Amino acid sequence: MKFHLLAFGVLSVSLWGCSSAENQTELKATLPKPQAMVVTANPHATAAGLEILRAGGSAVDAAIAIESVLSLVEPQSSGLAGGAFMVHYDNETKSLAVYDGRESAPSGAKPDMFMLENGDSMSYIDAKTSGLSTGVPGIVSMLSMAHKDQGTLEWSSLFSYASKLATDGFEISPRLHGMLERFGKYIPSTRDQGPLDAHNYFFDEAGQPHPTGYILKNPEYAKTLQIIANDPSEFYHGDIAKKIAAMVQQQPRAGSLTAEDIAAYQAVKRTALCQDYRDTQICGAPPPSSWLAVGMIMGILENGPRPSAAGPGDPNNWAVLAQAQQLAYADRDQFIADPNFIDMPITGMLNKEYLAKRATLISDKATPNTYAVGDPWAYNGKQSSETAGIDATRDVHGTTHFVIVDTKGDVVSMTATVESIFGTTRMVGGMFLNNQLTDFSFQHHDKNGNAIVNAVAANKRPRSSMSPSIVLDKDGEFLLATGSPGGNNIIAYTVKTLVGVFEWDLNPQAAVDLPNMVARGKTVRLEKDVAPESLISAMRDMGFDVDASKGENSGLSVIMRQPDGSLEGAADKRREGVIGTL
Repeated sequence: MKFHLLAFGVLSVSLWGCSSAENQTELKATLPKPQAMVVTANPHATAAGLEILRAGGSAVDAAIAIESVLSLVEPQSSGLAGGAFMVHYDNETKSLAVYDGRESAPSGAKPDMFMLENGDSMSYIDAKTSGLSTGVPGIVSMLSMAHKDQGTLEWSSLFSYASKLATDGFEISPRLHGMLERFGKYIPSTRDQGPLDAHNYFFDEAGQPHPTGYILKNPEYAKTLQIIANDPSEFYHGDIAKKIAAMVQQQPRAGSLTAEDIAAYQAVKRTALCQDYRDTQICGAPPPSSWLAVGMIMGILENGPRPSAAGPGDPNNWAVLAQAQQLAYADRDQFIADPNFIDMPITGMLNKEYLAKRATLISDKATPNTYAVGDPWAYNGKQSSETAGIDATRDVHGTTHFVIVDTKGDVVSMTATVESIFGTTRMVGGMFLNNQLTDFSFQHHDKNGNAIVNAVAANKRPRSSMSPSIVLDKDGEFLLATGSPGGNNIIAYTVKTLVGVFEWDLNPQAAVDLPNMVARGKTVRLEKDVAPESLISAMRDMGFDVDASKGENSGLSVIMRQPDGSLEGAADKRREGVIGTL
């Protein structure tokens, strides 16, 4: 199978071998418009998804193949020992479903397990690189559930691309190498553990990370894929589960996860949340996902001072967007957690009257009012009997996102993660174990004694920032799918793209290319070297506490249906994203 990599990151077999720009332009004009598309964070993953679609597979089939590849080639971001949320659109029934593969805490988890004896919180690095932080992996269960509902090809046939890569090897990409150079110091040098040791896998005998282009093989992962391909339940009931539990229970800072905890895990199928916006519906995953904040921001813009037609060139538009973010993040941090443990004012948070009231706090200059918590309970039909504690959750960058439209018009928007970079840095079966439990608040009560909703509890799912999104038009037809990695920044990255497309009439790629801006609390972070200095200065003149940051590393992916039915994709140039079309 041959692919041609265009300058804009598009994989397309039909353009292979065109030698001149003129010939390519002429040929593009005569090509059929793409009717199926894949956008992922890695060329191998995009190719794997296209292979499945070409064989007649569904969007869910392609998602399974894609994630099995990403677990291998982008292990710093996601993996089969991690978790995910998938939003699925069924083109025949015009219906949405959400598949929740968020990890859960073990039955032995305690509210104070990330706290020291003196009452302080454990350092993030100590918590991350420990057995304490690993939750029950949810992604295999989630993918299996989605496949039973929406798969067309045999489950066992969906892992061959990843298995071949693991066996024959793949080239270390520039991004993976860069991650090893920057964060390899957190991977313990314990080479005596053999093939399951991450340091032995990524570093040479001199302790240096293998260079870009080095052929990396992972036979242990190939064995894991074979087990999963034969029977996904074996991941939860067989030797893999026992090995994961044993690794988690190793010192230092051993966790309580058991094989019985893993065997008890079940993915959950949920109803999508939707927010009306103009003549569309923007939809995403309900809690424990934080997509609700995406819906709130777009609802605040819909029911309050919307960005003007002047577009991204007007600093006042960015000021409005920043304040809408602050309002939504404040409520999200205060109220969102696992719905099996916490009663949340979800209806109130998406209520038009409440959103309009929150929008009245937006002004032409920065104000503390926009990062104060509101009272959505007043619009929820009932009041809460308890005051939620001030959140103390630390949310660190990581994760991957991809979008798929298959030949039937079904759509997947999926975000997957092992939480922070390389998860816990512990490996089992060629996979990194997740550190998702650090997505809980390390403190269980605030300084006033109020319980924090996202505190640790046995069998609880930590709040997630993953916000895969699908937009439907006024007729319920698919219009756009998007999402991003980036920890709690995911919410802001996703909203930026939606605003760029629907408010400022940008094409998907131009919207993705916009500067990233994250306004959570007082500080407004603007992407240095992408945001013009004039914008940074103007925001400061309006009183915003602006941090010009190089760390706004999104990984947005977008597929949008055009009026003629063709598909247009966008891949974030900040990572190694690639668009593939059929």
